[in-house]
Amino acid sequence: MARLGVFVLLLGFAVLAAGLFGALHNQVSYSISPEYFHAFKFRQFGLPPEIAPRLGAALVGWRASWWMGLILGPPVFLLGLILLPDARLYWRAGLRALLAIFLFTALISALGILFGLLFLGETALAQLPLPEGLNDPLGFLRAGIMHEASYVGGFLGILVGVWILFKIRKVGT
Repeated sequence: MARLGVFVLLLGFAVLAAGLFGALHNQVSYSISPEYFHAFKFRQFGLPPEIAPRLGAALVGWRASWWMGLILGPPVFLLGLILLPDARLYWRAGLRALLAIFLFTALISALGILFGLLFLGETALAQLPLPEGLNDPLGFLRAGIMHEASYVGGFLGILVGVWILFKIRKVGT
């Protein structure tokens, strides 16, 4: 019974971590392209124009990502429920897996930025449908790539979380 409680707590932490990741992530992407938010994300999420931009970016990030915890958490935490019979070990392993997923997602997001900086130029702009009248279309595109990379990182992070659980199961700490 205690392990089921750990599962629920870990899932709650996964939702919280995903939402916080999105809020922090959007602070970086807002720095890359405020236009990405003003011309796209704020409208997409129905935020009023008078909202403070950084707060708006954080709200968009929270809304766009909290649910990822509900998608990424169950496969990892259910496996932990099966693999780790001790509730304390399961708790520690679940938190470590969650931290590893968070950090891995941040790494993939950063690689998305790097990709955008190194490989996206005027040629890419001519081939993609971007909103009209952007002052910095390249920044807009780079912020978008960063966002997509973070979702890819989150999904691949499931594998990282699973790897952590198997590693902890083998070692026992």
